[in-house]
Amino acid sequence: MSLDLPLRPELRGLSPYGAPQLDVPVLLNVNENPYPPSAALVDDVATSVAQAAAGLNRYPDRDALPLREDLAEYLARESGVRLPAGCIWAANGSNEVMLHLLQAFGGPGRTALSFAPTYSMYPEYARDTCTDWVAARREEDFSLDPGRAVAAVAEHAPAVVLLPSPNNPTGTALPASTLLAVLDAARQVPGGCVVVVDEAYAEFRREGTPSALELLEDHPHLAVSRTMSKAFGLAGARVGYLAASTEVVDALQVVRLPYHLSAVTQAVARAALRHTGSLMEQVASLRSERDRTVAWLRDRGLQAVDSDANFVLFGVLPDRVAVWQGLLDRGVLVRQTGPEGWLRVSIGTPAEMTAFREALVEVAGL
Repeated sequence: MSLDLPLRPELRGLSPYGAPQLDVPVLLNVNENPYPPSAALVDDVATSVAQAAAGLNRYPDRDALPLREDLAEYLARESGVRLPAGCIWAANGSNEVMLHLLQAFGGPGRTALSFAPTYSMYPEYARDTCTDWVAARREEDFSLDPGRAVAAVAEHAPAVVLLPSPNNPTGTALPASTLLAVLDAARQVPGGCVVVVDEAYAEFRREGTPSALELLEDHPHLAVSRTMSKAFGLAGARVGYLAASTEVVDALQVVRLPYHLSAVTQAVARAALRHTGSLMEQVASLRSERDRTVAWLRDRGLQAVDSDANFVLFGVLPDRVAVWQGLLDRGVLVRQTGPEGWLRVSIGTPAEMTAFREALVEVAGL
């Protein structure tokens, strides 16, 4: 017998989000940090979790204040911007941070605006919160034209603007001048507009690329989201966080579920933050490997987008599906995403990138 469930009409026939999870030797499709935690970090995590486990009969610190203090201290070292813990919010991955933002500031009759191609989960956050979704267009080189961005804000009067920097899947970072133009336009939106800069890959940005954190003091309607999944190699721990005005953070606390961040998660995140120095050395290595990959792809006659992230978008391929399948047949998994004809490769270890290059030469005849 078929079961008649009262599923929301807009959800009927949809499949859950997710990149392919396949058991192949070289996984370069979901922008993970390829380096496992060091033995020292594993020991620190194990000790911290054991301590947390002794109190698991009690609910965790609902506000995660020690973790937020540690994150504020980290951002001060990483970006030079010092914020109080009350301006930091933490959740189960930056996905939950984004969902909190749409729950608080989106909703029926409101609009979320971004610029395609961009992160494929954004429209799903909007859908799940019954927020109207509008995707304006980027330029042919995947940059964001300030004038067109301002015009889109004026036309659609969004409650939330989502600006990933670096952008996923292109890897392009936003110039401060473009962000300032959008922030000024957002001030003119009737009823208010929150501009969210998604800096999931911020630690991988190239020298001289600013962080939106530098603009927080003068723009209380700005929120900057980050994650510990990438630079910290904690994709399996699910820790994301946000820096914003206390007014924005207070609004997110209204919509968060009680005790949403487990004691174990908080312990793991704080342990990782104690190992920032060694983890950032890995980030520097991945940046160098990324730049070598861009240069190699261009030397082989392909286009490769300048990237401030830990991945590279490359093309244009006459049949990207065939190339993707050919790489997979040779044990290398990359991602089909972005405009037609393009593929995205995450930056792995030197050995993994060698395997990628050798497979691509065979498949594409470079």
